[in-house]
Amino acid sequence: MSDNKALRVLFCMGINQNFFDAPREEQLQVWAAFSAMWNGIHDLPGVNVLGNMDDDQSMVGPSDGFPWTTYLLADVPDIQTVHAACNLFRTTAVGEGPYKLWRYAKVEARVGRELIIQRA
Repeated sequence: MSDNKALRVLFCMGINQNFFDAPREEQLQVWAAFSAMWNGIHDLPGVNVLGNMDDDQSMVGPSDGFPWTTYLLADVPDIQTVHAACNLFRTTAVGEGPYKLWRYAKVEARVGRELIIQRA
């Protein structure tokens, strides 16, 4: 018997000090790259984004771990797609320069399953 339920994935994303040290024009290029990565996750086959949260009002400055800067919760069909989403940080170019998004931000994917709570 095969149970092919989607993986419930929390993508935890942190902006690092390189972003804060960058000139304004470079920061805008990072934001454009971050947007491309974000939309890229949405566009991966079988991904159903359930929601997101930005922690920027209560978490200020670089984030190298918890608490993260922003979170994206999605149902993902398989672990290969989770890896493809994370790989967008390695492949998404920032502007016309040599750098990719992972120079300025990191991602950690927490993989689990939907928690079902029964009502009595």
